[in-house]
Order: sequence, then structure tokens, then C-alpha cells
Amino acid sequence: VQLQACGGGLVQAGGYLRLSCVPSGNIQSMDLMRWYRQAPGKERELVAEITGGGTTTYADSVKGRFTIFKDNAVNTGFLQMSDLKPEDTAVYSCTAVLITHYGSVQPWGQGTLVTVSS
Repeated sequence: VQLQACGGGLVQAGGYLRLSCVPSGNIQSMDLMRWYRQAPGKERELVAEITGGGTTTYADSVKGRFTIFKDNAVNTGFLQMSDLKPEDTAVYSCTAVLITHYGSVQPWGQGTLVTVSS
């Protein structure tokens, strides 16, 4: 069971992107999911979290601009990013608690680069 973060790219300031967190393997459901980012020379930062019950939490720096959500029908998580700023430039990665037939696992997805130009 693995996770793949995708959807990054180059966008101008004020633009938008949608990142996806896609599991591979035999998954029954996706529970807790988190998006992190790490900018060059900086520590990894928790950007957003959604619990299995749908409760969301955001870093202050992205509140009102980013939305985390899941599509339970396909067990995929998303991060909708709007009004992007140059300081949002980072490698974004996801992690999630995945429920399988054999129990729960929490893999990390390979990061996807988001570059916001001014």
C-alpha cells in the first residue's frame, strides 16, 4: 500500500492548484489525512488535516485559501489551493491512515513540487 501526491506545478501568484493524494493497493477506506509542505531551507510544516469524521484544521498561513477534503467513494484526498502566494512554494506531501483488510497503515506519499511565481 502506497500513497502518491500529485498535481503540483508552476502557477502565477493569485492562481490555484488542486493536489491529489492517491493510494495504491487494496484499500477499504481512508481515515485521517494530512498535507505537509517543506520549502527550501525550512522545516516541514503541517498545512492541513482532515479527520475520519471530516473535521478540518489548517495552518494559519493558509486559512481561507486552502481546502482539504476527501472523496470517500475513491478513497482519495485533495488539497484545493487558491490565491496562491510565492511563499506557498514548496514540496507538498501527504500522509494518511489507510484501512486495509489486514489493519491500518500510514504511508507517506512522494512529494509534489508547487512553485508560485510573483
